[in-house]
Amino acid sequence: MSAQLQPSASNERLIRALCHSDLEQLMAIENDSYEFPWTQPIFRDCLKAGYGCYALINGEEMEGYAIISSAIDEAHLLNLCIKPACRGQGLASLVLDHVLCEMELRGIDRCFLEVRPSNKSARKLYQQMGFRVIGRRPGYYPAADGREDAWVMICHLTDRPRPEYELPQSPQI
Repeated sequence: MSAQLQPSASNERLIRALCHSDLEQLMAIENDSYEFPWTQPIFRDCLKAGYGCYALINGEEMEGYAIISSAIDEAHLLNLCIKPACRGQGLASLVLDHVLCEMELRGIDRCFLEVRPSNKSARKLYQQMGFRVIGRRPGYYPAADGREDAWVMICHLTDRPRPEYELPQSPQI
């Protein structure tokens, strides 16, 4: 399933399944975004395991990605990242909504995630999308000065708010 998002005259944004040939662009985004990035073998393992791996593509350029695992009626958002130069445009919200819709279509009832308390923009996004804090994992993330806790969040997919987007208009005939 692909979602078309805001096409322009020269290119078109879409969300599609991530593939091995995307890993070079993905790693550039990951390394530019995190002090302690995932490694390429981690992403390869996610693809191999059949996790939900999504790429946000604009023309030939990857602008972001999401990785989510699921089992029975639960999902776990493992990674959501937007290229630093593309942030502040609502793209993370678009990708997250797409992923959550996909999970809901598969019969998933709830989605969990961990987030750094220091990542205010991510926390705000998740709260706007219907996630709420249910716990804390002490020392979960590596940090420059040791370890940082994680907040554990949950979203019940059928109860979450639905963002509104501007969809491209069809040409008039």
